[in-house]
Amino acid sequence: MHALFRLLIVLATARKRPKISMFDTSSMSMRALLTDIDIAGHINNGMYFSLFDLGRFDLMVRAGVWDIMKKNKWSPLVQSETITFRKSVVFNQKFTQETRILGMDDKCIYFEQRMVANGEIYVQAVMATRLLSKNGPVGNEEILAKAGLTVPDGLELPEWVARWREDTALPGARRPAPHLWV
Repeated sequence: MHALFRLLIVLATARKRPKISMFDTSSMSMRALLTDIDIAGHINNGMYFSLFDLGRFDLMVRAGVWDIMKKNKWSPLVQSETITFRKSVVFNQKFTQETRILGMDDKCIYFEQRMVANGEIYVQAVMATRLLSKNGPVGNEEILAKAGLTVPDGLELPEWVARWREDTALPGARRPAPHLWV
């Protein structure tokens, strides 16, 4: 985790913030720090993903899912992600990070995350995530059951996200993935 100190702060303060459902939108106020920016004076493109990690942790802690994950010794992991940049978040600029579950399929939970400043979307990303146990991936049905969650009516994975995931997926870890430029 690139932003380890910030993660520790999020984990310590998220419990003091209002509780939300895992299917609500989490919003965190942030500021672009010196450690976030590159030589151009804006948040580095790779740093956005580390900052988005913080938003997902905030959502999981505030929804009570983090405790269930720890109890079951599940680890979160990102399998795939895509990001679109619209405007630069510059040094010392205040912004909010918005995080919500976009949908689910049989394997992944998909998050949409945004950096918002002055009421406008600056950056938007979509992540396909899984939870892992010592025995391998944890199924979404098990996650929902142990967390006591029901997927809200109308929460359907957008078709473009399902296509994106299918079109960009690599073979599973137990299948070969030879390095050949085609």
